[in-house]
Amino acid sequence: MPTSPPFRRDRARLPAAERRRQILEMTTKLIAERGFWGLSMQDVADGCGLTVPGMLHHVGSKDSLLVAVLEYRDEQDARSLAEKLGRPAHRLWADGRITLAEVCDAVVRRNAEQPEIVRLFAVLEAESLAPGHPAHAYFRTRQRRTLEEFAALAEGVVDDPRELAAQVVAMMDGLQIQWLREPDTVDLVAAWQSAAGRLFAATT
Repeated sequence: MPTSPPFRRDRARLPAAERRRQILEMTTKLIAERGFWGLSMQDVADGCGLTVPGMLHHVGSKDSLLVAVLEYRDEQDARSLAEKLGRPAHRLWADGRITLAEVCDAVVRRNAEQPEIVRLFAVLEAESLAPGHPAHAYFRTRQRRTLEEFAALAEGVVDDPRELAAQVVAMMDGLQIQWLREPDTVDLVAAWQSAAGRLFAATT
């Protein structure tokens, strides 16, 4: 009777930075599928051809791995956003020529290209509402930073930049949830452009 071949671990030695990137990408994929609470360190290690101790040597604990994944994705998105806007990543928010509407349009177009990553953040953001979740502080800080950055882009354009920033974030998050649930019927970019026309009506 035929049996499945035993799992063989990849013994190839990768440079530390490349191995860490491999682990982060595999973890991203698994969290998007199962959420953080369904994440198995064994599955991550197997997907990378490593033992669990060998994997943890590169990333530390499960909690530190989660935060590393989120920070890694933020770095990737920031670089992509800067490329879409044709501006250096380190000067993106300091460039007075850029508008909030332009940034939001670029963010939505970027997100429409990576539903798995958007799902990852949506799942973890919901799970992290629990104070004991390892990403609770990360998402709280991230939300504050996003609101501050968006409000700064709307400064001098509307009477209450902070209120506009909060409305923009709420609309983007809500539309993304609808799109993730019904990807065949919701066009994320078109839905955002329609909403943006109303949100930014007072800024034109």
